[in-house]
Amino acid sequence: MSITPITGPILFLDEITETSCKIAALFIAPEGVTVPDIYVGDTAIKATPLAHFAKAVVWRARFGLPLGSRTGYEWNGTRYPVSCEYSDAPRIGYVSCNGEEIGDLLREGSERNAMWARLREDHRARPFVLLLHGGDQVYADEVTDGHALTERWPEEVPEDPSEPELAGLRDHLKEAFFERYSTLYAAPEFAWIAARVPSLMQWDDHDICDGWGSLPAAKTHSAIGQTLFSAARESFLIFQQAAADGDLPRRFSDPLGQHLGWRVETGGLRIIAPDLRSERSRRAIMGQGGWAMMEEEAARKMRGHTFLMSSVPLLGPRLSVLEALMVLTPSMQKYEDDLRDQWQSRAHRAEWQRMLRLARSMVLEDGHRLTVLSGEIHLATRGRIDFAAGRSLQQLVASGIAHRAPPRAWANLLGALAWLGEAPLEGHPIRIAPPPGQARRYVAQRNYLRLEGREETWSASWEFEESGPTEPLAL
Repeated sequence: MSITPITGPILFLDEITETSCKIAALFIAPEGVTVPDIYVGDTAIKATPLAHFAKAVVWRARFGLPLGSRTGYEWNGTRYPVSCEYSDAPRIGYVSCNGEEIGDLLREGSERNAMWARLREDHRARPFVLLLHGGDQVYADEVTDGHALTERWPEEVPEDPSEPELAGLRDHLKEAFFERYSTLYAAPEFAWIAARVPSLMQWDDHDICDGWGSLPAAKTHSAIGQTLFSAARESFLIFQQAAADGDLPRRFSDPLGQHLGWRVETGGLRIIAPDLRSERSRRAIMGQGGWAMMEEEAARKMRGHTFLMSSVPLLGPRLSVLEALMVLTPSMQKYEDDLRDQWQSRAHRAEWQRMLRLARSMVLEDGHRLTVLSGEIHLATRGRIDFAAGRSLQQLVASGIAHRAPPRAWANLLGALAWLGEAPLEGHPIRIAPPPGQARRYVAQRNYLRLEGREETWSASWEFEESGPTEPLAL
């Protein structure tokens, strides 16, 4: 067995066809080291270089496993079982917020990855078929440190940097993103399950920088802002999709990648993940491409269950009170972009209503249920809107897998705002409720979510760091 320090395999689901699960395996190897072949049965699958960095190369191997099987693959002398059994009581994990804004790479590993270790044992007890990552897979806020052009980003943005200066910045950012992804992917708690359960990921602001798209346009549209976005996007495709421009898996709505929304479907299960960052501005959460994708999905006839991944919660409390306070309180104005990020922001109310109307049309479709999965807030909660004929839209929030919980006072404040009520669609108030067995609407513990299908119905349960698993919630 080789002892070469190769990180991987990290599995990603490219697509599901009528007969197979198409999988991409990602590896990170030192420069000059060739990644051994993957074996599926007697067939050898070669990895090929996907991206080059200063001292390492990212490799990718693509292969298929039979849909409905519990087989796997071999690599470097180890057998890795993988379940592609989606029709017989499948289990799906949902995580978000894998890190923290400051000093994340310096945290002690067993503390940082305690919930990844919990998820690993959960899989050992009963396998997951898929792992959904709902945003902030990496906290990249510190990648701008150490370079003169971005040392004080976003407070200070130098004007008219030269092309050589921007090229140097891009090289700096490329290596800084690589350092963060390669460190996270080498963590043993994450690496173990990532080699056995394919992932599907969608990004949020910290995968770029805190508040991307909600910052003033003068910053994000500047040459420095666009260089940062370009480096983050390239890293997102490499490390969260095992892909590159011109080579996106077929699950992506736009092959050109102007927005990075995607969908997968098999049997009575559909997962939709709109991109809430690529086209975002202070006045728009999605652009023309993202909305075209959502209109198409809402019009698609579907029986069974759809999970809609919204990286920021689609159902939440009234935030106009907080926004007004921030305008009036100079010391709080630095947090304004955090509220501007939300669907509930006054700046996005028309878009919020538009998305909720699309969700309502899917909820009211005969033989179909819709559940929203969200993260971002570093707390756990659930929400609900009731529509006609006993139909309802449920939202489950699981956040974060590694981010430590905020003070309980913040959770209590959000709970109080939820008590005030909010009804963006007239006659259909949003109700925020505690997860099963919890006393408060918002739970301040690290957590992840289990989704379990059985006989064409789905249920959900949270795993909390302190209080453990909840009872299943029928969806």
